Amino acid sequence: MPKQKTHKATKKVLKKHKSGLITYKKSGGNHQTAKDTSKAVRQRRNKGQLAKGIADRLKNVI
Repeated sequence: MPKQKTHKATKKVLKKHKSGLITYKKSGGNHQTAKDTSKAVRQRRNKGQLAKGIADRLKNVI
């Protein structure tokens, strides 16, 4: 059976860490943030973390 190819679009969005954690950049934080609260803008600066069930399915794809 041939090796599975990497899904390039997914690889550009998600980052896989050595511990198995998969993170991504949260959306909506680049411009037009004046309408949002300071708390919402601040929380978008942090990386998002995928749930364990979704992360297990995507580890083979990245």
